[in-house]
Amino acid sequence: MDSLELIRAFREVAQQGNFSKAATRLGMSKATISKYIAELEERFGVRLLNRSTRSVSLTDAGALLLERSTPVLEMVELTQTELQERASQPAGRLKISAPHGMGQGDLPNLLAQFMRHYPEVSISLHLSSRFVDMVDEGIDVALRLGPIEDQNLIVRRLVQVNLVACASPLYWRKHGIPKRPADLADHVALTSSSLGPNPQWRFEENGEPVDVPLKSRMDATEGGPLVHVALQGFGVVYLPGLLVQPHIDHGELQPVLQDYVRKDMWLYAAYLQRRHNSAALRALLDFLESNIGKRAKALAARKTPA
Repeated sequence: MDSLELIRAFREVAQQGNFSKAATRLGMSKATISKYIAELEERFGVRLLNRSTRSVSLTDAGALLLERSTPVLEMVELTQTELQERASQPAGRLKISAPHGMGQGDLPNLLAQFMRHYPEVSISLHLSSRFVDMVDEGIDVALRLGPIEDQNLIVRRLVQVNLVACASPLYWRKHGIPKRPADLADHVALTSSSLGPNPQWRFEENGEPVDVPLKSRMDATEGGPLVHVALQGFGVVYLPGLLVQPHIDHGELQPVLQDYVRKDMWLYAAYLQRRHNSAALRALLDFLESNIGKRAKALAARKTPA
């Protein structure tokens, strides 16, 4: 039996001065209350109550337990109330992990909007392009580019990620524009370190995946440095449009092979459990699913010629 339940039973008997009254207040039988008190005395190895046929009184040990258990149970009850509130009302701190590139995009604005809507929620945002162990690092939700193959994670698909293969106009003038994905094998690539020592980029041709082996002149853990090097004419990058679109809009980078880019890349919200998530986490997931999609559609509409 849970020690707290035993102590609650003891306190009720002490306050009522009677087993029968305590049993009625707790909705239990008198025999169950007696059993609880006996178990508690057995655990502590000391008598807590003096019993008579008509009433009970506290021993010195019982008086000590009654006094010391009061703040403990008050704290437990207060914590229980707060936990129940967090299960129903968004509150508390959420720890979010996201790739570095998202910190340069619209994510901070979205999180500010979320906090404005839910003033009792605080956020810790951790930007990292490495794989984050959500359990070890206490992450509530990780925003990840996928597909995601980790079977231990629950994932919610937020928005399709548009990849862009591009280089500077200077680079294309010197090396020629590729007509098909396989042509990139003869070009200079600027790649993500996560692709390893033999990097490949995946495209789609006639509905089938096509993996192109690359000659990487530079790799980096983040996309930002690769973009800066590409702007200087040193190679081709293949990155989410979030990182390169401003430079494309200004004519500093020129996209190619747009009919061949892979279509299976999505931004996912990954978390660990389906059940018993806090109201704050449920609210964040619903908010991101609704608003990231809306903003992506609005951005696409602005870039579509009238």
